[in-house]
Amino acid sequence: MSHTSTHIPAVLLLEDGTVHHGQAFGKKGTTSGEICFNTGMTGYQEVFTDPSYYGQVLIMNSVHIGNYGVKESDVESGGVKIRGLIGRNLEEQFSRMQAKGSLDEYLKASNIVCIEGVDTRSLVSHVRVKGAMNCVISSETTDLDELRAVLKKTPSMDGLELASVVSTEKEYEVGDPASSLRVAVLDFGVKKHILQCMVDRGAYVKVFPARTPLARLKEFSPSGYFLSNGPGDPAPMDYAIPMVKELLKEKKPLFGICLGHQLLALANDIPTFKMHHGHRGLNHPVKNLITGRCEITTQNHGFGVDPVAVRKASNIEVTHVNLNDESIEGIRLKDRPAFSVQYHPESTPGPHDSRYLFDEFVALMRQYN
Repeated sequence: MSHTSTHIPAVLLLEDGTVHHGQAFGKKGTTSGEICFNTGMTGYQEVFTDPSYYGQVLIMNSVHIGNYGVKESDVESGGVKIRGLIGRNLEEQFSRMQAKGSLDEYLKASNIVCIEGVDTRSLVSHVRVKGAMNCVISSETTDLDELRAVLKKTPSMDGLELASVVSTEKEYEVGDPASSLRVAVLDFGVKKHILQCMVDRGAYVKVFPARTPLARLKEFSPSGYFLSNGPGDPAPMDYAIPMVKELLKEKKPLFGICLGHQLLALANDIPTFKMHHGHRGLNHPVKNLITGRCEITTQNHGFGVDPVAVRKASNIEVTHVNLNDESIEGIRLKDRPAFSVQYHPESTPGPHDSRYLFDEFVALMRQYN
């Protein structure tokens, strides 16, 4: 537990009845959502601001979180997106000279309810065995009956459409308007460093709200289309799946990441499914089946692409697989310049094994334009 703990008691209740007691951190209050865990030892601010975590209560498995403070350049969106935070030691004190504040101040300003002093190793092991489920954290009450009532009102992530909630409300541009490479981004919860990876390679990027019609995208005269990451279940996105089908008819380069990967599969009649507990961390081994090389990847997803259906599809080639569980990590279409990966090649704060995928997207756009 951090030396500056408030010693206000807090309680964590899982849907299966598991209870953990600890101390409050961040905002005092009550919050609920689907519990998940991230195994990364660094990059906590990047994780907390990733829109793909919207609606989730996050366990950080590293023993000390917050020890290097927070700073603006580490954010991936307009603010903290997690619903709540669970840690062993959530630190108010920090030692990085570049930091502009403490994690406790940052989470209070973002209205994030947290609990520390939890045996996160035991808790993560429990989730790995039992699977993802909803939970509730409270530093307002320790009455379990009250918290069970909160849990009953918390929607399941299975079937929950959240991408349109986190998407930008207004179009915006990034990069050099004079560039010949123009990327239209459908924003389902895009991370800032994904956009930066494209800008660094000379692209002019325009980001559009999730429900933007195709005609509006085409007004930008894009060289290629990008389907972003995002939260929630892809299957109920009845506005996005038909859009991807229309984009594929354009026969322009298309690149999808995470949720974008799942939408590309759904647009080709490949179903998705809710994973047992998902993949979230900075150390997942993925094999590139084209090159035979292994990449250490950054991941954050709770849904996957059906491995049997995708391997049966005559127009799809599986390009990447997860070496831990053989789940589908990458696909490409055989009849048009479209590909996607389940993981995050921008991978801030690292490792950067997979950033070549942005180079491949740029090369496709140069080839087809």
